Amino acid sequence: MPRHIVCLTFDHDHLSGFIARGMTSPTAISRGEYDVVVIPRLVALMERYGIKGTFFTPGHTIDSTPEAVMPYVEAGHELAHHGWTHRLPVTLSREEEEEEIVRGNESIKRISGRAARGYRSPAWDLSPHSIELLLKHGIRYDSSMMGHDYDCYFARQGDVAELLKPFVRGRETPLLEMPISWSLDDFPHFEYMRLPNGSVQQGLMNATNVLDNFVDDFTYMTRVQPDFGILTYTFHPHVIGRGHRMMMLERLIQRLMEGGAVFMTMEQAMAEWLARNQGARKAAE
Repeated sequence: MPRHIVCLTFDHDHLSGFIARGMTSPTAISRGEYDVVVIPRLVALMERYGIKGTFFTPGHTIDSTPEAVMPYVEAGHELAHHGWTHRLPVTLSREEEEEEIVRGNESIKRISGRAARGYRSPAWDLSPHSIELLLKHGIRYDSSMMGHDYDCYFARQGDVAELLKPFVRGRETPLLEMPISWSLDDFPHFEYMRLPNGSVQQGLMNATNVLDNFVDDFTYMTRVQPDFGILTYTFHPHVIGRGHRMMMLERLIQRLMEGGAVFMTMEQAMAEWLARNQGARKAAE
C-alpha cells in the first residue's frame, strides 16, 4: 500500500525570536505573546481531525510561559528541541551552542518528563559543531536542512567547503535528517517584519494561493514517490493563528486527507523511515 506521511510542525518561538533580534518594544513582545491565544485553537483543530503534531519549542518559551506549552504537551503532541534562546548556532561558539542544547533539554524534561528526540535549529542554520553536539546529547533526528524534499537521509559531519577547491563531503553520521523548505514555512509567506537593520520582510501573502502551493507539494510527492514519502510543513503559532490562516490550515488538512495523507509526529515518521531503511541505518552507525 502506498504510504505518504505528512508532519505538521510548529516552531513555538513565543518571545524568543523577537528578543534574539533585539526587538523588545512592547509591540514586538505582544506579537510573540499572541501565541498564547492561538495554542488552544491549534490543539483543538488537530484534535478534531485526530492529528498529532510536533512542536519545536525553545527553552526560553517553556521557562517564560509554561502555560502556553502545557496544552500541547498534555494533548500528547511531540515536544522537540529548538535551542534555549532563538540564536542561530552558526553565530555561537562551540561552548555556547552546547549550553543551548543542554539548557533547552533541561527545560523540555522539566515540563514533559522526557528528553527531546528531535531538534530544529533557529532559522535553520547549523554550525560546524551542531551534528557532533546533537549526537552527544542524545538527539536522534534533525530538521534543519534541505537536501531532499520527500525522503530522509543521514546528516554528514566534516564537509569541507572552500572557494577555490572542489567540495569534499564528510562522513555520514547516525543523525537522521528530516528535511524542510522555506517554501513550506508560513513565516516568509505571511509575516510582515520591519527589522532593526532597516530591511522589511513583506509577507502578507494571500492564504488561498499559499494553500495551493502547499497542496501541490503533497500531490507531487505522490507522483514522484508513489510508494512512500514524508513531507514536513512548518508553522509558527503567532503567524498561522490569524483567522484566515487558521481557515487555510484546516482546508490544508482536509485536502491532504482527501489525497490519502497519513499524519504523524516527526518522531513517529523517523521510526517508520528507519524501519524501512535498516541497511542504511547500519551503514551510518
